[in-house]
Amino acid sequence: MNTATKDLLYKMADDAFIIGHRNSEWTGIGPMLEEDLAFSSMAQDKIGHAWALYKILNEQFGEADADVLGFQRKANDFKCCQFVELPIGEYDFSLVRHFLFDHAEYLRYEALSESSFEPLALLAKKIKSEIKYHTMHADTLLRQLANGSEEAKARIQNALNYSWHFALGIFEESSAENELISNKVFIGEDALKSQWIEKVSSIIDAAGLKVPVTENTKIILGGRKGTHSEYLQPLLTEMTEVLASDPNAEW
Repeated sequence: MNTATKDLLYKMADDAFIIGHRNSEWTGIGPMLEEDLAFSSMAQDKIGHAWALYKILNEQFGEADADVLGFQRKANDFKCCQFVELPIGEYDFSLVRHFLFDHAEYLRYEALSESSFEPLALLAKKIKSEIKYHTMHADTLLRQLANGSEEAKARIQNALNYSWHFALGIFEESSAENELISNKVFIGEDALKSQWIEKVSSIIDAAGLKVPVTENTKIILGGRKGTHSEYLQPLLTEMTEVLASDPNAEW
């Protein structure tokens, strides 16, 4: 169970860490001040979630501390899905990614609040209450834009169509999936994916948008196994620029 649980923690932490940094890129350039502040705040939450997960890895599994795990690993050591790596693009894409990813996160933490692995269950109960507000923000903006101008609705629909198969990559299964399920650590990615599709589809339908058709051959996989997009390494290089300038510095 230790290896399976450790793998789960790494992919969750890496997802939160990378999308936290991506969302922070909206600071100062949001389409309006309120959204500038919202994305900055959510980015801070995500990086805090990553830190808490890295801390469990350090304390329960003897892994390196959070600074090392976040800033001193190579790209192929990261277990994040490729969806979180993508550049922020235009606001329509970032909003749709926020909507799709945070609903997956909320459902994941809701399930993990009943995990047999107590440190994760305790953390999940705290984090899910924070992510609930993230999903409320995403839902509100998605509805507003879908019911705005024809251009706004079309852009949101196009962003959904583009993002859908990347988002399905969130649920890439590990080789130890059955172990997590049998030991009641986690309900498993397939069960989570089914919950997520039902949840986001109902919101998309209610907003007058179309749920993209799922084609299994188009799902973007590989991130959980260390295969990443062309965008991850440049992001890691940018994130570690200060550290790389003097690795031995004491802060």
